[in-house]
Amino acid sequence: MSQSIIIRRPGVRVSNLIRSVGLTRDDAAILAAAAVLAVSVYFLAFPGVDIAVSRLFYRPEAGFFLADNPLLKALRKSSSLVLALMLLGVIGRLAWRALRRRPLGAAARRAVFVLAALAVGPGLVVNLVLKGLWGRARPVQIDQFGGDAAFTPVWMVSDACQSNCSFVSGEGSSAAWMVGVLLVVTPAKWRPVVLPLGLVYAFALSMNRLAFGGHFLSDILLSWALTALVMAGVYRVTVASPGLVRRARRRFRGLQPLPA
Repeated sequence: MSQSIIIRRPGVRVSNLIRSVGLTRDDAAILAAAAVLAVSVYFLAFPGVDIAVSRLFYRPEAGFFLADNPLLKALRKSSSLVLALMLLGVIGRLAWRALRRRPLGAAARRAVFVLAALAVGPGLVVNLVLKGLWGRARPVQIDQFGGDAAFTPVWMVSDACQSNCSFVSGEGSSAAWMVGVLLVVTPAKWRPVVLPLGLVYAFALSMNRLAFGGHFLSDILLSWALTALVMAGVYRVTVASPGLVRRARRRFRGLQPLPA
């Protein structure tokens, strides 16, 4: 029998929505991994979908004609501000509890989750590893849309792009991180309002990259799924099962040689 999602630790709350459908703590990671696999298989089998979707935002005489839209440009710039405000909000809440000498256990674990998920997901996996090593040219760079680079499907390593490449979307990953943070840190009574607004904003922020010719649809969908997978793992270690970290620390100390 699978372990229930109900976690009976002081200060740790789980979404009523997740409880109501009977998910286990590992289901989020399983669903995210399945999404990575499904999206990858689909776009490897039908790579032309990426070209077809990007073509909706392209005109031969004007290129990606929405790239200069002031509203869409403002939307893109807003992501840095929103991300910074979310980080400040989480850290500020932790500092406020410390100043009032309230217990920091749950708040501290959530703060660690927020920072670690951002560093590992959008930071390490997406921007450093995938965007830095896979070399997929952006839509605006390929020959089908006026550039001189060749189109490559998902997961195909290429030398068409040298740095800050298309696979996968950094802004899509950050948008997925925002939704994950809202799900974990938002009080239960506010989630019915905050989560839909966060989802709409994250969706608009991610799809904005299609209009600019900055990313393919597969870049965005895989950035969401990969970030969700990373966040599920980080959540398991930092919030749901913090004892894992303590046990790993004790074992590591046990392996260290005694000082001479």
